[in-house]
Amino acid sequence: MISYICIGTNNFDAAEKFYDELLAELNVIQAQKTERMIFWVGPTPGVGFSIAKPLDGEPASAGNGAMVALTADSKESVERVYHKAIALGASDEGAPGVRASGFYCAYFRDLDDNKFNIFCPVPPR
Repeated sequence: MISYICIGTNNFDAAEKFYDELLAELNVIQAQKTERMIFWVGPTPGVGFSIAKPLDGEPASAGNGAMVALTADSKESVERVYHKAIALGASDEGAPGVRASGFYCAYFRDLDDNKFNIFCPVPPR
């Protein structure tokens, strides 16, 4: 149903560097790049991720209530990606931990203030 998610950026070069380094933690690599858009894909088929300079030439802005959720394979991976994002200049929106919904997750905002969640399911006890 969903092919890819695209978020806008106001600093294409900084966003490319941020996502190249961050997504490498999940074995996700650049698959295509144009002057205004970059696509990343993971090792298994599924939804892709991209950044773009807005086509209308207006500034990009983060959606209020919008969030991109990234899947991790372990609690350690959640922590690694979260800390990598913070080290790359992201802002904290919720440190790694178990949430009531049964997920181990963390939240951060990228360089353009887009909200992200990195999570893995927590096995039942």
